[in-house]
Amino acid sequence: MAKSNEPVTIKKYANRRLYNTGTSTYVTLEDLAQMVKNGEDFVVYDAKSSDDITHSVLTQIIFEQEGKGQNLLPINFLRQIIRFYGDSMQMLVPRYLDMTIENFSKEQNSLRENFTKTLGIGGIGGFGILDEHVRRNMEMFDRTFKMFLPNGRTEETPAAPAGPQPDDFDELRRQVADMQKRLDKLGDGGKTD
Repeated sequence: MAKSNEPVTIKKYANRRLYNTGTSTYVTLEDLAQMVKNGEDFVVYDAKSSDDITHSVLTQIIFEQEGKGQNLLPINFLRQIIRFYGDSMQMLVPRYLDMTIENFSKEQNSLRENFTKTLGIGGIGGFGILDEHVRRNMEMFDRTFKMFLPNGRTEETPAAPAGPQPDDFDELRRQVADMQKRLDKLGDGGKTD
């Protein structure tokens, strides 16, 4: 039997149980996280109201993962996201983040190879491709916002120097080094020192 292109339907009941209608089994958030990692598409509906609650369930999965100490989202990023809620620019943020993560996903193999080469040979010093990726994203984000703002800025926000600041790169380098350590552990079968 051919695999359907339709997303799997998950129903969430009042008792918080999640039911996979494709397999006729109850599933957990962990199961749903694994489905996402496996590239399986699903939608989650409230069993009583039939409302699509996929967004809130995916957010809950992220919350659970972050709570386990698998911090993927930096604190500054979370603060920036919170600041956009209710802001006039709120409508642009989801599309920008979508495009950014899509580009990052497309380039991840190239980024992994460059991390390995860079970190394997010269330590943390040369992040040319990552710096370039961040710079392009920052420029795109800046251009997008300037399209909607008079004179490229609001009256409350003074003009900032173009592009990422040195502190941003230091933090990014620290995060990449941490990510490389995690990747190395995964490459060693999850063994710890």
